[in-house]
Amino acid sequence: MRRELIVQRSPKSPVAEVFRTLRTNIQFMNSKKSLKTLLITSTMPGEGKTWVASNLAVTFAQAGKKVAIVDADMRKGRLHKMFQIDAIPGLSNYLSGLNENGSVEEDILKYVRKTEVENLYVIPSGNVPPNPSELLASEATTNMLERLKEVFDIIILDGTPSLLVTDAVILSREADSTIIVTAHKATKKDGLQKVKKAIENVGGKIAGVVINKIPVNIEKYESTYYYSSSATREEKNNVQYEQKTRGKVSREKSDEIEKQLNDFLKNNKI
Repeated sequence: MRRELIVQRSPKSPVAEVFRTLRTNIQFMNSKKSLKTLLITSTMPGEGKTWVASNLAVTFAQAGKKVAIVDADMRKGRLHKMFQIDAIPGLSNYLSGLNENGSVEEDILKYVRKTEVENLYVIPSGNVPPNPSELLASEATTNMLERLKEVFDIIILDGTPSLLVTDAVILSREADSTIIVTAHKATKKDGLQKVKKAIENVGGKIAGVVINKIPVNIEKYESTYYYSSSATREEKNNVQYEQKTRGKVSREKSDEIEKQLNDFLKNNKI
C-alpha cells in the first residue's frame, strides 16, 4: 500500500484528523437522508482528487462502514496504483459488457477487489475504452450503482477532472452528492465556477469544495497537540513526506481554511 494513504499509514497524524473531520461534515450534511454514493471530482489534473477520494474512503472504512471506491476515471485511473491491485478487468469491462478475455460478465461484484484496509474494497478502471463518456451515460451505470448499494454502506466514485472531459459531470447525475477538489493557488476561479455550473445543469448536487495543497511549515505540525515528544520517527517522517508532496494542514488551521473558502465562494459568487 502506498505511503499516500496517510490515514491508514499514520492514523494519529494531523492529516488523518482532517480527513476524519471531512467525513463527519459529510455525514452531518446528509443526516436527514441516506448518503450512499459520493462523487469526487476536480477542475484539472494534479489537484489531488484521487488522493482525497482514497483517504476519505479509508476514514469511512475505519468508522465501520463497508466501503467501495470506484475508479471512474477510465482514461487515466490511479486507484490500482494507490492500492497496488491489478487495473484490469474493471469498470470499463463491466460497462462495455466485455471482460478482458472477451466473455460477458453482468455482475459488477465480480470486479470488486479486496484491499489491505478492513471494510474497504476497490473497483479499478479496467481497460481504456474509446468511449468513456458514453459508457458512463448508459443504463449499465445506474444498474451498477443500484447493485453496489445492496452490498455496501457507501460508494465513493473517483471521477475525472471536469474541465477536461464530461465523464464526471455525467456521473454527478447518478451520485447522491459531489465534492470538488481544488488546489491552493492553482485552481482558477472561473474554472471552479464552470464545473459547479456544469454539475448543477445536469441535476447534480454539490456537497462542497475541498481546498488541497495549502502549505504549512513542518514545525507547526509538530507543535500541535497531536504531536508530543513521544511521537514516533515514522509518524514524523510521514508528516514530512506529506508536507513535501501535498502541503496539508493541521486542525489548528481549519478555521483559517474555512474562512478562506467562504471568502473565495462569496467573492466569486459561487
